Amino acid sequence: MTRSHRQTATALLAAHGTTYAAQAGITLRDKPSPLYRLLVLATLLSTRIDADIAVAAARELSAAGFRTPQKMDEATWQQRVEALGRGHYRRYDESTASRLGDGARLLLDTYRGDLRALRDSADGPVAVRKLLQDFPGIGPTGASIFAREVQGVWPDLAPSYDRKALDGARRLGLPEDPGELDALVDPEDRARLAAALVRAQLGKIDPAKLSTDDAGP
Repeated sequence: MTRSHRQTATALLAAHGTTYAAQAGITLRDKPSPLYRLLVLATLLSTRIDADIAVAAARELSAAGFRTPQKMDEATWQQRVEALGRGHYRRYDESTASRLGDGARLLLDTYRGDLRALRDSADGPVAVRKLLQDFPGIGPTGASIFAREVQGVWPDLAPSYDRKALDGARRLGLPEDPGELDALVDPEDRARLAAALVRAQLGKIDPAKLSTDDAGP
């Protein structure tokens, strides 16, 4: 029996719909600390490194207490390097430690440590993405990752399905139009669907093994 696009989306959410923020232990809310931790995660995910390693490194930075730009700025470069190393983020640990320190200082100096001030100063979603790219290590890819994950709490950025998510949709036989994808799920599940689609693009999901049982009636 052919499964509908909505059934496929439902199966994806059931089996693979954990956001990268949630995987990193971030309970995402429209508050300064979780938003900052998401920015750190987006920085880590932007490099050419396995996503699971980037998530592990984000968890280690949080465990070390670097959950706010103030704490990240107060940490020594060596402390940041060591936390990244515990997450096995070793190919880019030294350069990333520098970027995280510089980014924390930029956030403190420009937005008083609160990414909501960046959002409020921007004239629309495109401008938000552009301002995010002022942070060291955040280019177009990192800005798209941040937007993809934050859209549940910053609905003005929705729908955010970046190139990786759209490539994952194609691999699963789903629409590649963001609006059509968005219509398959409830608004609160947008970020979860996007994360699942990225996993499909990365080869973490076998389309043939998506259980019809997960799709419901």
